[in-house]
Amino acid sequence: MEPVQDGEIGELVLTTINREGMPLLRYRTRDLTRVIPGECPCGRHHKRLDRMKGRSDDMIILKGVNIFPIQIEQVLMQFKELASDFLITLETLGDNDAMTVEVELSDLFTDDFARLQALEKEITRRLHDEILVTPKVRLLPKNSLPKSEGKAVRVKDLRKQY
Repeated sequence: MEPVQDGEIGELVLTTINREGMPLLRYRTRDLTRVIPGECPCGRHHKRLDRMKGRSDDMIILKGVNIFPIQIEQVLMQFKELASDFLITLETLGDNDAMTVEVELSDLFTDDFARLQALEKEITRRLHDEILVTPKVRLLPKNSLPKSEGKAVRVKDLRKQY
């Protein structure tokens, strides 16, 4: 809820003071982006916005780290052995919060147990490099995850609320 410096990622907030009747004062879009510092190569002098990085209402806080499901999806999309369906489950184990990422295998994957273990290990490593938390990764056969109508459910939060 505080302004950030140019170049830092923050929530896009719009204000239109010149609109009569009903001005938008501090309209929160919940989109995360950043102001690109410096002048535009085309010569214009207005502020430039980067592509949207995610949404503030999608953010997960786990072990003090801000994580966006899009970060996990981008890592998973790098593996041709994986299908597009995944589910992030957050739960409390003892006194600690834990994350499990379940992802379906694609038709390209063969039933090779050693390769399956190596793939799980590589996905875990890349996810840790991206989100700075080590999740448990479970690879599932195609069409194992429940399907929902409309927008896919990507996060299931089962953590104890204190």
